[in-house]
Order: sequence, then structure tokens, then C-alpha cells
Amino acid sequence: QGRIVESGGGLVQPGGSLTLSCVARGTMYTIYSMGWYRQAPGKQRELVARDVRGGIVHYGDSVRGRFTITPDYAKSTVYLQMNNLRNDDTAVYSCRMQDRLGESEYDNWGQGIQVTVSA
Repeated sequence: QGRIVESGGGLVQPGGSLTLSCVARGTMYTIYSMGWYRQAPGKQRELVARDVRGGIVHYGDSVRGRFTITPDYAKSTVYLQMNNLRNDDTAVYSCRMQDRLGESEYDNWGQGIQVTVSA
């Protein structure tokens, strides 16, 4: 299975913007979903945005209208554009790609990347 690699994290001021990138390297089967999740200290991991191939997109309530997920299935790449960032967006963001071969499905996660929103 492929290796999921995230990039683009870092420190940004409140109100600022940041774009995260994620690419699958190596062998992947048919990717049917790409998504971003985050986990803040002391909190459970939560959905940020998820795209299901065919046009279904889910956003977490706290990011809807501020974040945009852009998948590129041909390039096994997904982006997360984050605008109007707030302090409570601070978290480790992880990329998830789900692929399948026949009836077998696989769940692939990146190691996560830190996003810190602070003045």
C-alpha cells in the first residue's frame, strides 16, 4: 500500500490562511475517498473534510464555509485550503485515503502535520 505524506502545516496568525497538501506515494488501488481529520490536545479526532469520489463532500460544522477540500484522484493528491483561521483550529491534521481492490478496502493514514493558530 502507498505511503501518505502531508505538507504545508505551520504557524499562522488568527484570520490567516494556510493550505495543506497530501499525496499518496507508492502503490494505491482505486482511491474512492480522500479526507482530512484533526486532533487537538485533549480532544478526540474529528472530521475536517471528506470527499467521496462521485461528488459527495462532508465538512465538519466548525470549518464549513472557511475550509475547502480539493481532491485530485488522478494524481492521488488532496488539498485543504483553510481560510479565516481561528485559535481553536490548532491541531494535528491528518490525511486519510481509502482505496479498494475488488471487495477489499484499505484505510491509509498519514502521520499528521501540526497547524498552530496564534498571534
